[in-house]
Amino acid sequence: MAAFTIVEAPSGHNKGYQPYGAALEYWRYKGHECILAGAAETGKTRAALEKLNAQMWKYAGAQSVIVRKVQKTLKSSVLQTWERKVLGLDSPVKPYGGNNPQWYDYPNGSRVWLAGMDNPGKALSSERDIVYVNQAEELEVEDWETILTRATGRAGNMPYTQVCGDCNPSHPRHWIKQREAAGKLRLFESRHEHNPTLFDQKTGLILPQGKKTLEILDGLTGVRLQRLRYSRWVSAEGVVYDDFDSAIHLIDAFEIPKDWRRIRSIDFGFTNPFVCQWWAIDPDGRAYRYREWYRTKMIVQDHAKIIHQHSVGETYEATVSDHDAEDRATLEREGIPTVPAFKAIAPGIQAIQSRLRKAGDGKPRIFYFRDALIEQDPELVAMRKPTSTIEEMDVYVWPKGENGKSNKEAPLKENDHGQDASRYAVAYVDRLTNATPFEFAIINPSTGDGSVHDPNVPPPDGWQNDDHLWRSL
Repeated sequence: MAAFTIVEAPSGHNKGYQPYGAALEYWRYKGHECILAGAAETGKTRAALEKLNAQMWKYAGAQSVIVRKVQKTLKSSVLQTWERKVLGLDSPVKPYGGNNPQWYDYPNGSRVWLAGMDNPGKALSSERDIVYVNQAEELEVEDWETILTRATGRAGNMPYTQVCGDCNPSHPRHWIKQREAAGKLRLFESRHEHNPTLFDQKTGLILPQGKKTLEILDGLTGVRLQRLRYSRWVSAEGVVYDDFDSAIHLIDAFEIPKDWRRIRSIDFGFTNPFVCQWWAIDPDGRAYRYREWYRTKMIVQDHAKIIHQHSVGETYEATVSDHDAEDRATLEREGIPTVPAFKAIAPGIQAIQSRLRKAGDGKPRIFYFRDALIEQDPELVAMRKPTSTIEEMDVYVWPKGENGKSNKEAPLKENDHGQDASRYAVAYVDRLTNATPFEFAIINPSTGDGSVHDPNVPPPDGWQNDDHLWRSL
C-alpha cells in the first residue's frame, strides 16, 4: 500500500469553519460518488470547497479538479467563495495564470486544477484523486461519466478517490436522482437550519442573516420556490415550452460562419430585465441564440454601449424590438435602428414550439448556446430570479384554470423577458405579420421560410396539417 504523507494546514487555517448536518456527513464520506444537494443558501458550495481544501492540505501531492459545465462561469461563481472564504487573504496557496487562473498550487505539492466540461484541457487529461463538480445539476450524465473515468484510484496520492459535487434540486427524473436510486451515488440533503450563518447551531434560533435570506426565498414562486426554498425535486407544472430539452437544445458554442444571417432582438425593461439577444440563422433555417445581455436597473443608453461593444465585426439584417417609442428612439440616436416586433403571443409561442420539435432531418430548428450570457446580473442572482432566457424555461408557465388544469390562452406575465425577445426573433425569421387573420406558422425545414396559413386550407403536396402547423412528410 502506498504511503500517504499528511501535512497539516497552517495555524489559523479555516478558523471558525465547522460543518453541520448533511454537510458534516458529506465531509466524512469516502465513497466514490457523492453530491451535497439542497435548497439555495444552505452552504453547500462552502462545505464542498472546505472539504476539498482540507484534503489538499492533508495529503501531500494530491491532484484535484474544480469543474463546472462552462469554464468561463467559474470566476464569477465558485471561485469567489474559494478565494474569499476558503483560502482567504495571504494564503500560501498560490494561483497560476493571473486573473484567469488555471490551477492553484499548495506548499506540500498538492494542486487544484480548474476546468469546464466545454473546455476540459489538461485539467481532465489524466488521473486525479478528487474531482469536485459545482452545480452538478447543470451537467449531462455523459459529463459525469466522463469525469468518473478520470478518478479511478490510479493517481494514488490519497487512500481513496472521489467524484463529488453540490447541486440545487431539479426535476425528479434527473440523472442525479436516477443514479441515487440505482445505488451508484450517495446524495446528502443540505438544509437551511444547518447553515451556521443562518441559524445558531446551539440554540436553533434563526439569525438576522437567516431572516433576510429566507424572506427572499419565500418570495419566489412556482417551481423555483419548491426547489430553492424547500429543496424539492419537482417538475414545473404547465411549462409553456414542454418540448425544450437542455440535452438537445442547449449546445456548446461554435464559430458562426460569416455568411449566415444575423439578427438581434430586444425586450425593453428597467425594473424588469432589459434583454438583447443575438441570433444566427443557418442556410437550413435553424436559429441559434449565440449571445445574450440580460440586465436590470440600467438606462437604454448604457445598454446601447454594451450592444455595440459585443456587436463589433458583425452585420445584422435587423434589430427587432418591443414597441416602446421612447426606448426605440433612444436606440436610434445611439446608432441602433430597430424594426417593431410582431407581438401576438399565441402565434409566436406556436412558432417556437414548432421549432423546438424535431423536423424531418431529426433535428430541431432552434438552439441556444450554453455560454451565451455576457454577464450575470448580481441583483437578480441575489434575489434568486432568472438571470437568462434559459433559466426562464422552467418557470415560464401557463396559469391554472378553475379546474386546476393549465389555461393555455396566455402564459403568466412573469419570467417572460427573454421569452418575449425570443418570440420577436422567431416571428421575424418566420415572417409572421399582423396583417393575416390566421396567425399559425408554416416552417419549411429545408429553407427556414415561414408565413401564415388558414388552418381550414388543405396543406400543399408533401406536407401535413399537424395541430394547425404544416409539417413536411
